[in-house]
Parts: sequence; structure tokens; C-alpha cells
Amino acid sequence: MKLLKNGLFFALSAVVLTGISQPLQAQNVDAQMLLHPPADSWPGYQGDYTGQRHSKLTQITPQNVKDLSLAWAFQTGQPAEIKATPLLVDGVLYFTVPDNVWAVDARSGHMLWRYTYPPNKGDHIGQRGVGMYKDWIFFVSPDAHLVSLNAKDGKVRWIIQLADVEKGYWATEAPFIVGNHVIVGVGGDIDNLPIFLKAVDPETGATQWSWNVTPPPGPGVTTGGTTWMAGTYDPTLNLIYWGTGNPTPVLDGSARPGDDLYTSSIVALNPDTGKLVWGFQPSPHDTHDWDAVEIPVLVDGTFHGEPRKMLLQASRNGYFFVLDRTNGKSLLTVPFGPVNWTKGIDKEGRPIPDPLKEPSPDGVLIAPDEAGLTNYRSPSYDPKTGLFIVSAHHAYSVYFHKPADGSYGWAGADYGLWGKGVIEAIDYKTGKIRWSHDIGQGSPGSGVLTTDSGLTFTGDVPGNFLALDTATGKTLWHAGSGGKIGSSPITYELDGRQYLLTSGGSVLFAWALPEGGTKAAHTAAKAH
Repeated sequence: MKLLKNGLFFALSAVVLTGISQPLQAQNVDAQMLLHPPADSWPGYQGDYTGQRHSKLTQITPQNVKDLSLAWAFQTGQPAEIKATPLLVDGVLYFTVPDNVWAVDARSGHMLWRYTYPPNKGDHIGQRGVGMYKDWIFFVSPDAHLVSLNAKDGKVRWIIQLADVEKGYWATEAPFIVGNHVIVGVGGDIDNLPIFLKAVDPETGATQWSWNVTPPPGPGVTTGGTTWMAGTYDPTLNLIYWGTGNPTPVLDGSARPGDDLYTSSIVALNPDTGKLVWGFQPSPHDTHDWDAVEIPVLVDGTFHGEPRKMLLQASRNGYFFVLDRTNGKSLLTVPFGPVNWTKGIDKEGRPIPDPLKEPSPDGVLIAPDEAGLTNYRSPSYDPKTGLFIVSAHHAYSVYFHKPADGSYGWAGADYGLWGKGVIEAIDYKTGKIRWSHDIGQGSPGSGVLTTDSGLTFTGDVPGNFLALDTATGKTLWHAGSGGKIGSSPITYELDGRQYLLTSGGSVLFAWALPEGGTKAAHTAAKAH
């Protein structure tokens, strides 16, 4: 571990404070808040540990959502689009784009402070957000460093190196907080690098444990398995659930025969030790760049008449999985869109790759395409309807690989032919799609949020924010963003007013009912 309290990184890190007459109040995020977030908070990437992205707020309803209006907007002034999910604690929103962290008043959109990381060689493809523990903000930089900031003023507390950017590592994810562990992963999926997940002490920055996705590097050993999205956590079982990325070389599987464990997998780890408890592989021997990092959503319910502790994932490879999260055993595996790369499902519930669908010199038609049937955008689970709602991408692509491409890094090519975005509502007990809602040609970027009032919030490919009826998929409200939507919406309530927070391009938008309508809706919700 490399700890940088002084020197170049500290000296060049910049904090801008605007309009603060006194320091912000202590935030003090603890385990109880992360387990059971109050209505005025969104303290973790998914809101709570389950990954369900479902809110119990009911002030905004299917009946009045048409009256939503803009409460405020915040422009970052950056060329990068917002891909982060903001955190909300004590009336302050914290969000990111690469190299930048902002603290913004959640009632007004007024900037409180901004932190800028020094210029660096990292991959600036996006940034998912921050994590928070007590009064500290944790942020991963594009060049694979972990930064600890004071939440009250954005000042640097310490910076540590997670991995060496000169070797090809990068980082984009929102740090995940469990107990006194800041859990972070890295990227590096086209450079044949060994990948890991790491837990860091939030006070000192010291490494607590590190779990390697694949065995130590050596002749014939698989590399890859990027851990670039945040996981979920079951406090009763004391297990974290994480998705891993594709093996490398990416499109050339001949250099890495076998299943390539634990790449393109869902794993369960002990958060205190980093020890693997179980693993399930949605894409054995992946040769199409399909990560399995999509959010592993935790649901307690009945399955075939029996109570189960389940894990649901709509995976990039086109399959929807239901697992028993106590042991990783498969309960259901079904496609949720066009899929043509398999010969069936094995006895463990894993798709069986068809060798004839591997990239070839003449090209092979594959569904889904390289972007996948879904991707980083978060799904939502609505407990009232039992629907798992996901932003999907029906698409076809032609994959190529020839000997001249070699056996390093990408090692091939793919060309997208056609694709359209679709919001799908999946019945988790059967895998059947209850409804689908077209959202335009191309690949979508918005995640999904559901609420107890029966609303589903998301976005379409052209850049419109949408409110759908959760039961039917019918559009109830829409508004243009003026940019590409690349993040997942959240909702919160402050001073008796429910806000919907979305982003489009480089702008953060807060929506709410008009003041008079808010009071009426609040009274109706309490009466109901």
C-alpha cells in the first residue's frame, strides 16, 4: 500500500468552497443508516444493502406524477456525463464525474464544495459515485487511487494507491461500505491483468484483505475478471455479493481453456476476511466480453411455495438468474431477450456456450451484442408486484477473431448491427416478462427506480426522463434532459417534500410536485 498524505497528490488536489459560512454538520453515516436508510437519506450506491433500488415514499403517485416540475438544476460544467448515483446524507448530495466530487444542497442545488483530483493517466470512461463512512467520503480516481475526504469541507484526509495505472489498471466504481470495511474493485480488462477486490481500513487506508478473482499469474492461467461495480450485502448471513468481469484475452478463448473461474461470475465473500464462500458463473469461458458485474439484487420471498433468501441478476449475457444466496445454487435460469450463443442450460443452471458461436475469421452473428442485454445501469425490484424491472438492450453483433489478432488484450473485433432499448418487467418466480416498454433505437444508459406508490422511474435512449406505471408499463410522465442519460434515479423526502433526482448529460435535475400539490399529496398519503 502506498499512502500519500503529502507530496504531489495532496498539493495538487483542489477544494473549492462556495457560500459556506460555517462547516457542514457532522454526517456520521453508520451501519444502522446503511441497513435502514431513513426517508431523507440515500447513504449508499443502491440506497440500501439489498440493491433493490426501491423507495417506500408515496407522495408522488400515478395520479399526480403528471404535475412534477423542476425544483432545481445543477450544471457541472464538465464534458463528461454524470454516471454516478448521488449519495444523500443530512440534506447534502455527494456525486462525481471523473476527477471531481461535488457536495450540493439537496433542497436548492447550491454548491457547497468541490474537490478536484490531480491530472492523471487513468481511463476516464466514467465514475459511479462515492461511498461514505462516519464523516468521511471515499472516492476512487481513474488512475486507481482511493481518496478519503472530509465530508464537511471536501479536504483531503489521505490518498492511497490501489493498483498501478502504468500497468493498465483503472477504477470507476462507488466504494462499498460494510462495517469498518471500505470495499473497492478495479478495472483493467483488456490488458491481461490479474484482478482483485480489496477491503481498506476507513481510518488509516491500510489494506485489510484482498481477494484475487483468478489464481496468481502464470503460464496458461486466466487473467481478468474486473470488479468495477459495487456489490450488495446480507447482514444476517454476513456475506457480500459481487459480480466479476470477463476473462482475458477477451475474444480469444484458445489461450485460456476451461471455465476461467472466477471471471464472469457472481461470488459471495465474507466481508471481514475476504474468503470465498461460494461462486456461480453466468458465462463459463466467456468469449464475448460479457461481464457478470450487473447488480446482484437480494430478495426474501417465496419460490415455488418455499420461503427463500434469493439473489436475482439480469446478466449482460442475456440470461436472468435466480439463486439461493445462502449457497449459490440455481433456482431459475431463463433468457430475457434475444440470445443465440448457447446450446442450453447445464444441471447447475449455467448456460452452455456453443463453440460455433465463438468469434471466427469469417465473423459470427451473436445476440446479445458486446454491450450486452443489460449492463451497468441498475435494475429495481418492486416488492408489491414481485417484478424485477430492468433496462434491456435487444441487439445483434458480428464477432471476429483470426490468428493475426494474437492472444493478448482484446484480440479480435465486434461490429454492432442493430439494437433497441426496452424496459422489461420480469416475474422473478417464472422468468416471464409481464410487460415491456420500448425506449428507442440504440443502447440505453439510465437505471431504474421503483416506489411504493406504484411508479417506475427511468430514462429512454433519446434522453427523456420517464415515469411508468409499475403494474402495466404505461407512460405517466416524461421530460427531456437535453443530454444522454447515464445514471440511475433516486428519490428522497426533505421538509415533507418528495424529490426525484435524475441526471442528463452533465446536469443534475431535482423534480418535485408544486408546493400546494405537495401538501395535498402528503395529506392523502398519510390518510392512505
